[in-house]
Amino acid sequence: MNAGFFQQTRPPAVAGMFYPDDPRELGRWVERFVEEGRPGGGTDPKAIIAPHAGYVYSGPVAGSAFRPWAGARDRIERIVLIGPSHHVWFDGIALPRAGAFVTPLGRVPVDREAVERIADLPQVCLFDPAHAAEHSLEVELPFLQVLLDRFTIVPLVVGEASDEEVAEVLDRLWGGPETRIVVSSDLSHYHPYEMAVRLDRATAEAIEEGRAESLTSRNACGFRAIRGLLRAQAAQNLAAETVDLRNSGDTAGPRDRVVGYGAFQFEARPAGGS
Repeated sequence: MNAGFFQQTRPPAVAGMFYPDDPRELGRWVERFVEEGRPGGGTDPKAIIAPHAGYVYSGPVAGSAFRPWAGARDRIERIVLIGPSHHVWFDGIALPRAGAFVTPLGRVPVDREAVERIADLPQVCLFDPAHAAEHSLEVELPFLQVLLDRFTIVPLVVGEASDEEVAEVLDRLWGGPETRIVVSSDLSHYHPYEMAVRLDRATAEAIEEGRAESLTSRNACGFRAIRGLLRAQAAQNLAAETVDLRNSGDTAGPRDRVVGYGAFQFEARPAGGS
């Protein structure tokens, strides 16, 4: 990496808009979302998919996704955080130059060793514009900061990248129980309530069944990251579970044009399971 790498800090871009900018209020919100989150069948997922909208809309569903990690604060050391680009078009998967991300709850360091592990891959690029205004990674950080002790992140924004390219990055970063993966994605966008419910249920079934090829931008804004995770997890014998499936019409918005949110957890199958 060049001399400027890790020297910068990425400040919050959507604090006070997507989530509270007061640290005490933010902490209370996250704690409530996690406490009220829907429990899944697993206890210690390797990976999760969590939504990334404004907390009044998607926070309750995100709480369901993150809930199992409330008891893992002493085991989790590294988070691979991957989500879509909403503002900038580019080829590949973007790392920032920053050595840390900041939220109202404090500073989260970027994992230098893990970054070096993927830096030689042709699909991985250093592209700060992909991170500057991007909310998909930022809004997941306060959940992690409340639930975990000291941890590092590998922040990845996905542009135009194939399933195989995303999966290759995840494979290199997979690690052991100290490393977990957060895929940031909302589901369907701006359909009437009943249509969104049908679409999101079909998306959830595809995720549970590992049908990566059936997911497109119609299903989820983070479909490329999800598809890459599904390719990677197939070789790791993980089982996917839908823990929560709601939309903005269920949480804090009208029902004529809703955005879908899902909480999914990926955990190792029992020995001998299929």
